Amino acid sequence: MTSFVPSVRARRRTVPLAVVLCAGLTAALTACGSEDPDEGTNGVGRLSAPEIEKKAQTAADAADAVRLAGTLVSKGGTYKIDMRLKNKGGAGSVTSKNSTFALLRIGDELYLKADAGFWSHDEKDGADGASAADKLEDKYVKVPEDDPTYKQLSGFTDKKVLLDGLLTLHGELTKGDRDKVAGVRTVRIMGGEGKGGALDVSLEGKPYPLRFARGGGGGVVTLADWGKDFTLKAPAEDETVDYGKQLPKTSPSS
Repeated sequence: MTSFVPSVRARRRTVPLAVVLCAGLTAALTACGSEDPDEGTNGVGRLSAPEIEKKAQTAADAADAVRLAGTLVSKGGTYKIDMRLKNKGGAGSVTSKNSTFALLRIGDELYLKADAGFWSHDEKDGADGASAADKLEDKYVKVPEDDPTYKQLSGFTDKKVLLDGLLTLHGELTKGDRDKVAGVRTVRIMGGEGKGGALDVSLEGKPYPLRFARGGGGGVVTLADWGKDFTLKAPAEDETVDYGKQLPKTSPSS
């Protein structure tokens, strides 16, 4: 029987081929392991946390409009908020423990619409107080600027006030994980390792803030529709009540 023995020439061809294949596989694995997570992004992921925060704040300040929705915990009360905001006003709703009320601000004019349960009165108001609540229920009430309710609620409709209050991180800033918010890639920055809040900033297009978790369990809000304009229109006359110089005492935090 004749045994088959590869020729020296065949073996010499085989060894280099194996080396080439192994080298190619190694190079491919190395390339996969060193893939740039910021490839195809706006590049803010390469920046330091303070630089990312500055970019996000600049983008937010320059935007004409935004929609903000989520939960806020403030002064012992919990609010669910869904507001569309722009530089000259805002519109949307705020829900507290026992009531939901709508807010609309056009320039300096603030309108409030709520059910009777929103309005609370001192016991001495008696029937007059009940009558006032019935009159105001589900009607837009123009809130006088010198009324305490105006100061209490107008901040919900003020883009600058609301964003400045919400998007502030406390403590030393650090970078966190990459994530996605509504399908958009983000990079997270944190204050005090998260105790001072966490902000997810878009890695696509302009570096807008897309989600903010307030420190200490203060709630989570998402931010969307950056730069998308919307119409602010005063309510019709038959939908509006002019209560006078001062509204009844309200209980939006109840």
